[in-house]
Amino acid sequence: MIRLSELKLPLDHPEHALSELIQSTLKIKPKDVKSFSIYKRSYDARKQKLLLVYIVDVELESAGLEAQLLAKFTTNSHIRPAPDMAYHLVAKVKEAPEVRPVVIGFGPCGIFAAMMLAQMGFKPIVIERGKPVRERTKDTWGLWRKRILHTESNVQFGEGGAGTFSDGKLYSQIKDPRFLGRKVMTEFVKAGAPEEILLVSKPHIGTFRLVKVVESMREQIIAMGGEIRFQQRVCDFHIEDGHIRGLTIENLKDGGTYELRADHVVLALGHSSRDTFAKLHERGVYMEAKPFSVGFRIEHPQGLIDRARLGQHAGHPLLGAADYKLVHHAANGRSVYSFCMCPGGTVVAATSEENRVVTNGMSQYSRNERNANAGIVVGISPADYPGGPLAGIAFQRKLESNAFILGGSNYEAPGQLVGDFIAGKASVALGSVEPSYKPGVKMTDLADALPEYAITAMREALPAFGKKIKGFDMHDAVLTGVETRTSSPLRITRGDDFQSLNVKGLYPAGEGASYAGGILSAGVDGIEVAEAVAKSLVEG
Repeated sequence: MIRLSELKLPLDHPEHALSELIQSTLKIKPKDVKSFSIYKRSYDARKQKLLLVYIVDVELESAGLEAQLLAKFTTNSHIRPAPDMAYHLVAKVKEAPEVRPVVIGFGPCGIFAAMMLAQMGFKPIVIERGKPVRERTKDTWGLWRKRILHTESNVQFGEGGAGTFSDGKLYSQIKDPRFLGRKVMTEFVKAGAPEEILLVSKPHIGTFRLVKVVESMREQIIAMGGEIRFQQRVCDFHIEDGHIRGLTIENLKDGGTYELRADHVVLALGHSSRDTFAKLHERGVYMEAKPFSVGFRIEHPQGLIDRARLGQHAGHPLLGAADYKLVHHAANGRSVYSFCMCPGGTVVAATSEENRVVTNGMSQYSRNERNANAGIVVGISPADYPGGPLAGIAFQRKLESNAFILGGSNYEAPGQLVGDFIAGKASVALGSVEPSYKPGVKMTDLADALPEYAITAMREALPAFGKKIKGFDMHDAVLTGVETRTSSPLRITRGDDFQSLNVKGLYPAGEGASYAGGILSAGVDGIEVAEAVAKSLVEG
């Protein structure tokens, strides 16, 4: 097949226009085209007239014609052979090993690591400290509606991981020469996600749909011989002669513990498994502090963002709710940027520890809530929190505990109007923008919620963002604090074989180990780590 890129058409073009554009681009007749499929659809809004931009794969009636056209357009970078995007298993065994591979964590990375190991016949055992996704959802709503926190079942912990309560974004900037991201999305579609995620440029699933998708993937893994153990927390690692040999696991249902033999363990922990990080550090597993970011959530009316980004096309059903991506380099040397933007979404309570407040963003598939929200965060580095690999966790906890107090010590979040924040005065009442965070928002002065250098950089950045998106620095937009779980504050470093630098058989993976940043990249990393485990098992 031939892949054509940069095919541009008006927003409301007739159905036949794309096939006609394909024919005119290749200078062929309708009868020469056997079929075509859309690989990707995006839009170009840089000019006054918005255009849809397509990448399509074209199958011709004659293989000879395909070769002829590729030779004819050899200098045209937008006409190329379509790549082979099919996924091929790196191993396939008829019988699982006596000591089966173990995956710790059942978020996106853990799900795909377990899925691939199951597809290859290794019958993995998954250890997940949280509950199945529907029970977990009830517990999560318990905090939002009743201020009751379940420390092992919340936005961070449980089936599906933190990505379940997010926008369900499925795009990433990772290099992906093997099209593993396509494998991730194909598996999601197989599990019930909408097929359009395979072709739109910024696909997302949304929280409610993710629940069903995650359940379906769990059942697939079990059907292939995998085992999912919920409410089981790894509380110790047994390491002998530089090799993982087993795990001590606490059954959170009854408080008992048991031992599990294991010599191939995938650490798909997520970025909030702070107690597990501490135990790994205690056992001498190599890790190092790394940069991350902290800040606030900002909320605007979604209509304001739509009009600023899409102009006269705002509200068009094919475009949906508009998003944005912003960055500003402040005079004090700090970078301020938007993070995890959720169009038509809500700000959610995302703490996993008592007496702390953490914010995050979430959207449903429809993205039809009244507000747009995003993290506005400031980059920090280990120089800002010296003290070793676990110092970043202590830094996060200090900010989260302070936010709990600023919010009234009842899991409400501290908030402030953007205009007041820029002016340096406390807010006493809401304006035209109603914040979506539950249990609620207490208006205050956020100047004490973050270090001074972060506040200074953000006060400079917000007006600068207002010049890029009209109304972004509107007085009544709401800031809600604090956003601290942008990424893991440490890296569990691994080698080219995907194993820990000093503990063989231990495979750090996903966001918790700092090898991913979002659902798609976590899924891709889970696939690659599973392949490394499979190769080791086969060779062994």
